[in-house]
Amino acid sequence: MLDSQEFDNWCQSLHLSQTTATAIAQIRVAAPSRRVQGGRRNVCGNYPSRKMGVTIQFESHRHELARIYELEHNPNILEFYDQPPPIELCYRSKSGRQNRHLYTPDFFIIRTDAAGWEECKSEPDLFRLSKNSPNRYRQEDGQWRCPPGEKYARHLGLYFRVWSSREISWTFQQNFIWLEDYLSLTAQAVDEQICQRIRATVEANPGISLTNLFGQAEFATLDDFYTLIALGYLYVNLDAARLSEPQQVKVFLDREMAIAYERLAEVSAPNGTKKSEK
Repeated sequence: MLDSQEFDNWCQSLHLSQTTATAIAQIRVAAPSRRVQGGRRNVCGNYPSRKMGVTIQFESHRHELARIYELEHNPNILEFYDQPPPIELCYRSKSGRQNRHLYTPDFFIIRTDAAGWEECKSEPDLFRLSKNSPNRYRQEDGQWRCPPGEKYARHLGLYFRVWSSREISWTFQQNFIWLEDYLSLTAQAVDEQICQRIRATVEANPGISLTNLFGQAEFATLDDFYTLIALGYLYVNLDAARLSEPQQVKVFLDREMAIAYERLAEVSAPNGTKKSEK
């Protein structure tokens, strides 16, 4: 989490107005405005967030918890708060009547370059809701929107986003669960010489499969590899392949090297000839 000076610096870097900075500061210190409840179709609970240092509520095991995993891991997410103070939504009902009511979004999120509210819904629920309240929920170019939420956020220079279950990367979800126990460790959990030898092997073989890395670095344990991945000393795209299938996992020293490798692969044909030369 950001300390007070870091928060002030973040507000200044985004040129936020005093009104907006004050509104966000109030959200940061507010307790969750409601307690989530489970039902027949969903399992609620609390996730112990290392990033936030508190437990974060989720109302749906398959939707909100899945989103929490992504927020917890994403380095561009600085802070996230569940059940923030309610905001006012104004829109016309399907019959044309003017609606005005308070609504509690699922999360308020502070990113490196923006901040705003986020609502998590299942794709079937969004289709149903858009039929019943077309002025509250609508789909445009494949993206779900909440115009009244966006209007409220816009006057503060913030955003409002509807996140659909269709956007869940289940590969990432499985990988996050796989690595979760390693996230609480420190770099000292792996011998420094072993770390350096593993990184040297990857540097000499960018894109090496995790299976081949296991074979070339037999001096290390499986826990050593997963600890280095969890702590960022090795990079794998957690959306691309499951760690449970190590032969499919490509390993790099860092994200920048992985991106450069992928771009090179995109412009090259299978036989090594650049596509532009065909």
